[in-house]
Amino acid sequence: MNAARAKKSSDKRRLILDAAVKVFARQGFHTCRVSDIADEAGVAYGLVYHYFGSKDEVLDTLFLERWNVMLDTIREVDAQVVPVREKLGVIASFIVDSYRHDPDLMKVIIVEVTRAANSFGQTHLGQIREAYDLIAQIVVKAQAEGSFKEDIDAGFAAMAFYGAIEQMLTGWIFGLLPADDEHFERAKWLVVETVCGGLETTTVGNTLS
Repeated sequence: MNAARAKKSSDKRRLILDAAVKVFARQGFHTCRVSDIADEAGVAYGLVYHYFGSKDEVLDTLFLERWNVMLDTIREVDAQVVPVREKLGVIASFIVDSYRHDPDLMKVIIVEVTRAANSFGQTHLGQIREAYDLIAQIVVKAQAEGSFKEDIDAGFAAMAFYGAIEQMLTGWIFGLLPADDEHFERAKWLVVETVCGGLETTTVGNTLS
């Protein structure tokens, strides 16, 4: 396959994925059909099956693309020699900004995957748990440095951190929280301040006050 044909194929595949995001967000994964994705993309029904074996594979691809970017971001942040507040702030910003820039995709990931414990959430438990584990590693390092309390389980702290962000995403998805730039920025601060405020040692808290 030459470069031009390869790009055309890649563009068609991307077109189908982008159309699927809109359909899944609008109709819900379980109620839509492959033909709905094809119609949204403006392509023949069979072309979707040329690139993806099933509707499930389309959702898998959408989830893993975005989730793997997040995992890479967490790893890159953890490798930096910066205060733990800054690390968690970058992660919170990445997740919130992901919603701000592509709310339909984040709606699909939250509603159809990470909160779908009996279906796709179960399938991707490994990837979901990896995010928690990476955040927990950041907490463990901060505990070893004396920045965070040692008596709070790092795994629980990671769940509290990500869980708070996911709850805000859910609030935006269902229109329960204001969704504008000011509230997005404040949400990032609130998560970091709330979690770090509970985890930081008295010494660190006094230094920051």
